[in-house]
This record gives sequence, C-alpha cells and structure tokens, in this order.
Amino acid sequence: MPGDSLVNSDLWRFSVFVLVSLIAFIAILRFVTRHRAVRPQLTKVLAVAGLVVVGGMIFAKFGNNAGFPWWIYYTLPALATLLLPPVTFSFSGKELAQYLVLAFLSSPAIHVVFSFLLGWHEYMPFIPVPSLQELLANAPAGI
Repeated sequence: MPGDSLVNSDLWRFSVFVLVSLIAFIAILRFVTRHRAVRPQLTKVLAVAGLVVVGGMIFAKFGNNAGFPWWIYYTLPALATLLLPPVTFSFSGKELAQYLVLAFLSSPAIHVVFSFLLGWHEYMPFIPVPSLQELLANAPAGI
C-alpha cells in the first residue's frame, strides 16, 4: 500500500520519535516545576526542550549516519539533557531529583512502547525489546 512506505520510512519514524520525545520532555519540565509560585515561561520551556530534544536527536542521527563513535553521539545529547534544564531553570534539590529520575526513565520507556507496539526498535537499538507481533508469531499454537 502507498501509505505503508511513509509509515515505515526512516524520516517518518524519526519525526514521530522526535515529536513524542519533545512532548514527554516538555511534560517532565512542567511537572518538575509545578509547585513553583512562578513557573518558567512556556517560551523558555519550549526553547530548552527544542534545543535538548530536537537538537540532540538531530545530532545523534547525524552522528550515527556519519559514523561517529556511539559515545559521542549519545554522550553529548545526554550531557545537554542532564545539564541544560537544571542550570537554565535553577532546579531546587527536590526538582533536580525528580527531573533526573524522569529524564533517565523517559527514553527507555519511549523505546519500550514503540518497540513493543509498533516493532520500531531504532530509538535505543542496544536495548532489545521484542514487538507484540514478534511474540505472537513465535507463540505456540493453541495459546
């Protein structure tokens, strides 16, 4: 089908990963700063999220495609994720703890959901997660 090629294209999948990651990251920043009397401006949140998520994912994609060592194209975006928001928003100790936990868990969670439900394994290819379709295809008959 014509639509299948778009849905399975690398650009489409990458765009979906970026969008979902961006939404998750914005939600994390809003959640972590929810108890502040004055919350960070949405434009500032969007700018930091755009730089960290969109910029980081484009850099990682470019680095992977260009043949950079994995420790460069994963480490630099990870450092931006870990350093930029806490510094930009002056997180308190409690906010920092919440942020670090959620930031560390969000990428594997996104990977598991996309791998399991859609069979899209490229978000974190070094973490093997079988898709539901693969599990059902390999299940013994009669179950």
